[in-house]
Amino acid sequence: MKIQFYGAAKTVTGSCHILHINGKTVLLDCGLYQGKGEKVFANETFDFNPKEVDYVILSHAHIDHSGRIPLLYKMGFKGEILSTQATMDLCSIMLPDSGHIHESEVDWKNKKRKRQGLKTLEPLYTFKLAELSLSLFRAFPYDEMIDVFDGLKIRFRDAGHLLGSAIVELYMTEKDQEEVKLVYSGDLGNLNKSIIKDPTIINHTDYLIIETTYGNRVHPEIKEDLKALLKIIKETFARGGNVIIPSFAVGRTQEILYELNKYVENEDLKDIKVYIDSPLAIQATKVFESHNEDYDNEAKELVMKGEYPFRFDGLRFSVSASDSMEINKIQSNVIVISASGMCDAGRIKHHLKYNLWRDESSIVFVGYQAEGTLGRNIVGGAKTVKIFGEQIAVKAHIYNLEGLSGHADRNGLFNWIEGFMDKPKEILLVHGDKEAQESFKQLLDSKGYSTRIVESGEEFYINETNKINKTDKIEKAYGVDKAYKAYEAEKADEDLRKKLIKDIKSINNIEGLEKGDLLDIIKDIIYD
Repeated sequence: MKIQFYGAAKTVTGSCHILHINGKTVLLDCGLYQGKGEKVFANETFDFNPKEVDYVILSHAHIDHSGRIPLLYKMGFKGEILSTQATMDLCSIMLPDSGHIHESEVDWKNKKRKRQGLKTLEPLYTFKLAELSLSLFRAFPYDEMIDVFDGLKIRFRDAGHLLGSAIVELYMTEKDQEEVKLVYSGDLGNLNKSIIKDPTIINHTDYLIIETTYGNRVHPEIKEDLKALLKIIKETFARGGNVIIPSFAVGRTQEILYELNKYVENEDLKDIKVYIDSPLAIQATKVFESHNEDYDNEAKELVMKGEYPFRFDGLRFSVSASDSMEINKIQSNVIVISASGMCDAGRIKHHLKYNLWRDESSIVFVGYQAEGTLGRNIVGGAKTVKIFGEQIAVKAHIYNLEGLSGHADRNGLFNWIEGFMDKPKEILLVHGDKEAQESFKQLLDSKGYSTRIVESGEEFYINETNKINKTDKIEKAYGVDKAYKAYEAEKADEDLRKKLIKDIKSINNIEGLEKGDLLDIIKDIIYD
């Protein structure tokens, strides 16, 4: 009985963990890497055989957890995907949308490649493939015990992160051993979020896999950031600018709509114009409206009164590309909520192009910005950024409202762990940058927890005294001295690999080079 970690190890995106039990192979999530460079290349294949996977247990619909399911299907997976009903319904719009994005990006690149006489590229997967993969989903309600196969039962508990998001409780038995319980946190939600409930407290587990996105950060109070948002809107309008909100189409957009609706109802904002410029966000809002059984008490009460939490006077849904282009003609006093939330794709890039350089406008970030994304560059203080091949000055007012995050902060994560009646035997840290994970590990270690930050490709043996990673395997085979040398050699190889990738990326006009010329340059880099 073991777990292998193949995604979101020392990074935030690409969640994918493999459980081997009783001859079966089970994936916990199958997410897309987001960002640039190596992360994008990592999406193109798997470090395991998709045909050998029997089940995927999906914690929630966000693309960094679900986005490689169509690729898994494309490469031979024909098992079952288990999720909550809301997650299945959200994936039914998100995965085909992701396929459409992959096709569009490749079509754009191939136009250039054809002009250069280069071989055309294939999309990671297509809209149609994504639709076909949806046939493998099976949906279950929260809190129901599910017999997956002999030796594995699971239960979905509300994670409070996104509509349908789940903490997964796994009850495992193998051979004549006693039952072992593993809890996979998925993404844990921030307390007191709009619309959905707080994360469920779990009483017991033997082992815990937990996200650490904000393991080194404490969010401002949600109420304070909501006050700040209202102030930003009023001040921006007074300057004659627009408020541009890059937002995840699924989850964050609906939360912002919910809060703006309150401002309108309370007359804190009057005669405003709000554009939702994301076809996916429009579809997702309809899914949210169809799942009020998952709402928190406040949102349920609004529905019971006959109110519509996501709709108000002044709200406009921008469906077509021409609708979107019309928005860019508006110079002042509009709020534009558009995807993608990290600004790497979608219509948000057009709105940034038309507003980033205007010091009267405001750009308001309301979600996590992964390394290597356009959003991270802007939040990080870049003076100029490249959008559609053009350098754009960053002169707009930039705000980052972390209190509106969908992820629990350092205190939220720790307090949730403290909810266990007894300490887990081992806590495995995933889904976090290096600084966040190391900081959170220090906190847990200081409180007497046994923790480890997992490596990509690492194996963790459950209920056995030897928890073996790459270094342990070498040590067992060769002895301590040789193991240390082998480890250093492996580290040197990894450093060299990273240097080669960096140097190759720096080659000018790489796509326009002849094969022979390119090989000569690469040889020079290798032997330098």
